[in-house]
Amino acid sequence: MSEVYGIMAEFKSPHDIYEAAGQLRAAGYDCSKKWDAYTPFPVHGIEKQMGIGRSHVPWIVLAGGITGFTTGVLITWYMNGFDYPLVVGGKPYWSMIYPFPVFYELTILFSAFGAFFGQFLTNGLPRPHHEVFNSEQFERASDNAFFILIESAHPLFDEQRTREQLARAGGFNIHLVNK
Repeated sequence: MSEVYGIMAEFKSPHDIYEAAGQLRAAGYDCSKKWDAYTPFPVHGIEKQMGIGRSHVPWIVLAGGITGFTTGVLITWYMNGFDYPLVVGGKPYWSMIYPFPVFYELTILFSAFGAFFGQFLTNGLPRPHHEVFNSEQFERASDNAFFILIESAHPLFDEQRTREQLARAGGFNIHLVNK
């Protein structure tokens, strides 16, 4: 027999899954990345119902931008003001004005790298297979069905208690998902 990954329940509408997420959170199922909601389209506000905080990606992008700007300043200072000082038209060896395009471009480049790799890291990508794909009903999540899955790794997971909690929240077609 396969090891159990979690319990999945289906819900009828966006409103139902929204309310169910709030009920589960109130019942102690905090969003510790051990349960999730799957919908065919965005359900606005469900992340707050689940207790999901803001993403860390903007901070990673900010760090990338600051790193890019600092790198641009240091590169131009070293090259123009220290390594190979060259007076052109009476200008100083180095100033913040004329190498500004380098600062700007490196800020944008490093910010873009921060956004790309930051979302990869925070989303746990690449992940070519997820255990929810083992559920036959789950393919309807991209069409017209709404699901909540509570993983067996969640601290409050107990098969009978979790089934009852999902049923009280309005779930139906409650079934086990195997690894």
